[in-house]
Formats: sequence, structure tokens, C-alpha cells
Amino acid sequence: MKHIIIYSMLAIAGLTNAQTPTKDNTKSKNEVVTTQDIKWGWLNPLRGDKSPAAGQLWGDRTDTLASGFLVKFKKGFSSPPHIHNVTYRGVVIKGLLHNDDENAKHMWLPSGSFWVQPAGEAHITAADGEENLAYIEIQEGPYLVKSTIEAFDNGERPVNVDKSNLVWLSANDITWVSNKSDVETAFLWGNHNEGELRASLIKLPAGFKGEIKNLSLNFRAVIIQGNLMLQLPEYKEAYKLNAGNYFGAEKNSTHYITVKDDQEVIIYIRANGKFEVLATSDNE
Repeated sequence: MKHIIIYSMLAIAGLTNAQTPTKDNTKSKNEVVTTQDIKWGWLNPLRGDKSPAAGQLWGDRTDTLASGFLVKFKKGFSSPPHIHNVTYRGVVIKGLLHNDDENAKHMWLPSGSFWVQPAGEAHITAADGEENLAYIEIQEGPYLVKSTIEAFDNGERPVNVDKSNLVWLSANDITWVSNKSDVETAFLWGNHNEGELRASLIKLPAGFKGEIKNLSLNFRAVIIQGNLMLQLPEYKEAYKLNAGNYFGAEKNSTHYITVKDDQEVIIYIRANGKFEVLATSDNE
């Protein structure tokens, strides 16, 4: 089997500007959230259907702990200027999204792009695709929308990275890969301090068959592009996971993955330790 061990590294291409705390010792468990499991509500209940829709994947954004959720925007949506009480990170799953100062020229981020919105900074969010979906993650809650009158500077700076500016590393580019593989990695944020969280995008090639073994206490994964079949050892049923679906992994658990021959899959993985990606021999 081809065997990749993913370590944490300093985020590349200037993505370390945001200094959001990355401690989270919450234990992950083996769990799967498919499309039909997602319960939708309004991201900002005070605005009702003028607000984007929000669907929880893990945690609870109304609580004080970390959480991850989906946000669905209608075409042409544009928010009024506002702030948030907490910093959030986002990955575009579908459509085109813009997140910046209200006077900034629109910079539309396509699927696979990444951004960070610091707490307290005034901004707008807009959408221009037929379907617009993003994965949003906070390190602490609750997630609130507030008036710009309450704006403040918490020392962080926003980050907007178009997918074309991500740096993908292959087995030939990095020294911590024990064997060659077509799996690629793009680091987003975090570092290698023991127990601290970090996140990366993992690109699995078309036809990939193999497994992901989690070696960390906290491991959460969201499908950003494509779809895959996921099999957990303790379950007879295999799950089809589409873009926007989620799976969590207990420490030392193994998840078996199959990707169709006509597509590649990109997964956002958030963990506070190592995990291994192993491809079976027919991928050699």
C-alpha cells in the first residue's frame, strides 16, 4: 500500500496572518453526516428568510465550543455591513462568494477557495453563483451577527485565497511522505505544536481506493469537491458522501474510501495530530 503520513506545518502563502486560538481538546467520534441528515435553519434568525440558511455538521454554533456548519446563499445575496463576535474560517464548496470591506471591489471566490474573517471587523458577504454553499468553522461560540457600531480590532487580519493560489504539494515535493502517491496536500492553517489544531485540503485522485487512519484526538473532515464511498469497520453499510457532507474519526480508527474513476475528490481535514492516507496497490 502507498502510505502518506500527514504532519502539521506552518500554513503557507501568508495564511498565518489570522491568529485565532487553535486549542481544542474535544474528542472526535466516528460519525457521518450525509445530505439527508443536515437540519437547516437561518444563520441569522433575526433576519429570517433574508438571511442565508445554515446547516449544522458538528458541534453547535449557538454554544460556547468549536463547531462546523454549512451556509447556503441565494444567487444575488449581499449582506448589510456587519461584524461577528468570533473569528471564522470558510471554504467555498459551490458557487461564487465575496467577503470583504463594503467598499472593496468584488473578488469572487470559486469552489475550493479559502478565507478567514476576523472577529470585530466590519464586512459584507455576497454570492453570485446559481448555487452557493460554504463550510464555516469557528473555534469558539456562539456565532453571532452584530452591528458595525460594535466593531473592534482584535489584531487579526482577513485572508482571502482563491483556489488558483493554493500550493499543492505532492510526494515529490515533501520529505515526510514515506512512499510515492498521487495524493496531494494544500496546507491552510496551523502548525506542528503538539495538540494544536491545523487544517489542510487533501486531494484524492480519480479511482483512488484506500484508507485514512486517524492518529489524533480531534479529527473532522468535510467533502469539498466530488463524492466518495466511505466504509467504517464497525458498520456493514457504506456511505455515499457528497460535497458538503462530513465525517469524524475516533483516534486510531480507520475509514475506507473509494473514489470514482472519472473524478477527483477534495477533502478539508481539521485535526490536532497526525493521520495516515494509504492507497491500495492497484493505485500504484
